[in-house]
Amino acid sequence: MNIAQDLGTAAAVEMAGDDLVEFYFEQGWTDGLPVVPPTREKIDQVIAVLGGSPDFVECKVPPRWGALNREVLAANVVMAGCKPEYAIVVRAALLAMTERPFNLNGVQATTHMASPLVIVNGPIAAELEMNGGANAFGSGNRANATIGRAIRLIMLNVGGGRAPDLDKCTLGNPAKYTYCICENEADSPYAPYHVEQGYKPEDSTVFAIAAEAPHSVSDHHCNDPEGILDTICSAMSTVASNTAVLNGHCTVALGLEHAKTISKFGWSRHDIRNYLWMHSGNRFEAHSRSHRYGTVYNRNLPKWYKREPDSWIPIVESPDRIHLFVIGGHAGRFSAFIPGWGLMNTPVLRPIDSSVTQIAEDCADGVCAL
Repeated sequence: MNIAQDLGTAAAVEMAGDDLVEFYFEQGWTDGLPVVPPTREKIDQVIAVLGGSPDFVECKVPPRWGALNREVLAANVVMAGCKPEYAIVVRAALLAMTERPFNLNGVQATTHMASPLVIVNGPIAAELEMNGGANAFGSGNRANATIGRAIRLIMLNVGGGRAPDLDKCTLGNPAKYTYCICENEADSPYAPYHVEQGYKPEDSTVFAIAAEAPHSVSDHHCNDPEGILDTICSAMSTVASNTAVLNGHCTVALGLEHAKTISKFGWSRHDIRNYLWMHSGNRFEAHSRSHRYGTVYNRNLPKWYKREPDSWIPIVESPDRIHLFVIGGHAGRFSAFIPGWGLMNTPVLRPIDSSVTQIAEDCADGVCAL
């Protein structure tokens, strides 16, 4: 059966008998959880939101390079439990992830546990009632959960990223079910991330990065920027992540209490990112284990880094590679560090629809490879 044409049709119902949910399990069209049977009516509602033209191909999804036309996109959106209006966010995320710099082919096939993290900014997050506040990375919000799940279903059903065939991930990651949130713009003391990147507040965007799960940063002691950021730096400064040994990009989810404390001292987003860059990292001897296992050069790090025992190796190559978002609820002095996949992935920031009126100067056709 062709998932592009037959999901939810009368033929599928006839083949499935009385239990559509079990039928989709048998066909291998799920992520391991039950799906919503995609009836013709529901699929057509989503196609209408996407602009009609069910055969229009939005992109091709690696590593199988399946064609994601609007009918296929709609079927997966319905199966994930999305409302029709969520579909434009799913589409924008897939368009971002299939840009060449993102390297979705590598993300899908790697042995590493990286999974695409999607963060939504702009008015659409509030319109869809997404959660960037308390328990933002957790359960309980339909938009967050189902948008992220639809993205994963498309990666599985269209891209073919299933273990152990094309997905070679050694351990996996709970974020490979769903990994989609929004920034807490309403409560943040700072301008939103997409505004920092050159968009207008009324624009809506998706940011996509291949990332590990959030690493908790707990600091209930420090009450100034340096103290809080030093604690975050301690979480960033490990040689265990791909970010440390392969550079690339990373994300910091600055908790609301931490953000408000830092902002009281007049520190900007730029100040925060620069401080984190300057004070996170390790000496080269930590990377090389003092050459205990043989001489180590680590060609993956920038050539201008010195390879001497006391040389300082930053976590990423520049402050611009630390992507800072204000996320979380009002209670609790917690933040999170989210390592990236290394130099193999470049995050992409993309507008959600064609109404965007301003983009960053280094963007081409509305696509920012950051």
